[in-house]
Amino acid sequence: MKAIRIHQTGGVDVIQCDNVPVPSLGTDDVLIKPEIAGVNFIDTYFRTGLYPVELPFTLGQECGGKVARVGINVKNIQPGDRVVALVGSSFAERVIAPRSKVVKLPKELDTRTAVAAWLQGLTAVALTHTSYPVKSGDYVLVHAAAGGVGLLLVQIASSLGAHVIGTTSTTKKAERVKTMGAEHVFLYDDDLVSCVNGITNGKGVQVIYDSVGKATFEKDFDLVARLGTLVSFGQSSGLPDPIELHRLSPKNLKLLRPSLFGYVSTQEELNYYSKILIDLLVSDKVYPGVWREYLLSADGVKEAQDELASRSTTGKLLIRIPPTADI
Repeated sequence: MKAIRIHQTGGVDVIQCDNVPVPSLGTDDVLIKPEIAGVNFIDTYFRTGLYPVELPFTLGQECGGKVARVGINVKNIQPGDRVVALVGSSFAERVIAPRSKVVKLPKELDTRTAVAAWLQGLTAVALTHTSYPVKSGDYVLVHAAAGGVGLLLVQIASSLGAHVIGTTSTTKKAERVKTMGAEHVFLYDDDLVSCVNGITNGKGVQVIYDSVGKATFEKDFDLVARLGTLVSFGQSSGLPDPIELHRLSPKNLKLLRPSLFGYVSTQEELNYYSKILIDLLVSDKVYPGVWREYLLSADGVKEAQDELASRSTTGKLLIRIPPTADI
């Protein structure tokens, strides 16, 4: 079968398409014949070596399709079911996933929409329901609000009754963020402190969701309210500089560096967050915008990662996996 892998770290040129054996099916595993896989920033970290992995390494962190086979211990899923999986090595023609990482899709939700929302949507649900439980009336600041996670954070926080403020890089992106529920959207070059103070009567926001990192993190301390929460969950501009713990004291701030996989490490946890996400999708409270689809190929994944890293996209990037005969 085809799989998109790296054998060394570096630029996009290290991405290649290999022919590899179909992974073996364990007793608690599900073999998926994927139709769509999601492109995520974390794969660029694996590819560059920022997050070390054992090589060779197959890219991709989520996929959706139909079940081909199941292990003898697998319950409540059978061949032919439509599923979505939060699992690595998903840029391939066949994907093995532990049952604990697989969710069966309801008939009301199509596979493409589910995958377009899955990793980023679960991230946004965990951030808004656990990292900092957003409440009606809260002022919420979302950096990179036009990105995959950002657009979903805006929609979810808005649906929870929060006043959402977004930041982004262009006026075109800002208009899109507003259509998704943000009350105010500013560019990174704007005087954010003055803008946010004007909106919040000088109090600041209850929570900041920051996936930009180095370029925005220092200013977050001036934007957050007393007793507020800073949630740093990405670094598209580079890792933030280290801080001294006493920086949190003047406002009695909370600082988190959460990972989605730390929230969904068990089947029960995944079921909890995925139910919230699926309900939001089926009720049309959340819409995962798709930027573009690319074919499963080395060139397709290279182009997708280049576009993602350029910060010119709005919404989700997807890899389309053409149908193949049974392997």
